[in-house]
Amino acid sequence: MKVGCPFITCAVKQRGTEFCWKCPEQENCQKWRERREWGKSHDSFVCYQKLEDNIEFIKSKGISTFAKTQKAKEELITEMLVEFNDGRSKSFYCIAATVMDIEEIKHAIAQARNESKGMDIKGKAKTFHSIINEVAAKRKYSLKLRK
Repeated sequence: MKVGCPFITCAVKQRGTEFCWKCPEQENCQKWRERREWGKSHDSFVCYQKLEDNIEFIKSKGISTFAKTQKAKEELITEMLVEFNDGRSKSFYCIAATVMDIEEIKHAIAQARNESKGMDIKGKAKTFHSIINEVAAKRKYSLKLRK
């Protein structure tokens, strides 16, 4: 049995809105509030650390601008995987791209390219991981799924 997203069922199918943040009842919605609270400390297969920030971004700048930033992050993930993936880093890079700002990611890639010249892929991956972990420590990002 396949379980559907209760938010899409409620917002899109039942209320005809784009998502919960456009629903006039979202401020008082228990389901929406519980999910947002849970997402502050837990993840499932997706990292929810930026959920609140993403919602506010979409509210203020719109879904199309948000989609553009996500596309830019997707392109950066591709760069990370092409240049620094030792075969074991995909999830780590995806979480990093979710929680880090675009400029932080770009800077980390540039720094890793510079510091890992001439290294094999394992050395490049280790260097890149170290740079990302340093940014995460400074900014208090968690780069693991929180279960």
